[in-house]
Amino acid sequence: MLARWLALDPLILLFDEPTRGIDVGAKSAIHDLVRRLARAGAAVLMISSELPELLGMSDRLLVMRDGRVAGELPAGATEEDVLALAVGTVREAAA
Repeated sequence: MLARWLALDPLILLFDEPTRGIDVGAKSAIHDLVRRLARAGAAVLMISSELPELLGMSDRLLVMRDGRVAGELPAGATEEDVLALAVGTVREAAA
């Protein structure tokens, strides 16, 4: 199914839990594909409940709390940075 959508050469891609329930080898292949798409100029939005995955894959992170964006973090942010925004102990992230 993914191959069919990619054949359309999309400019924007939304991945919601792209590696949930798959083995480590397939996860690595999906991460490589997402990186290649981004390098080729596609806008990629990834939603994942796996924080280490997001930290390793993102150029920037938008953290949501109570249905709103709580803050934005740059690449290289830590789990602590994300959690501080998620629980509301930090008003705004340094970019």
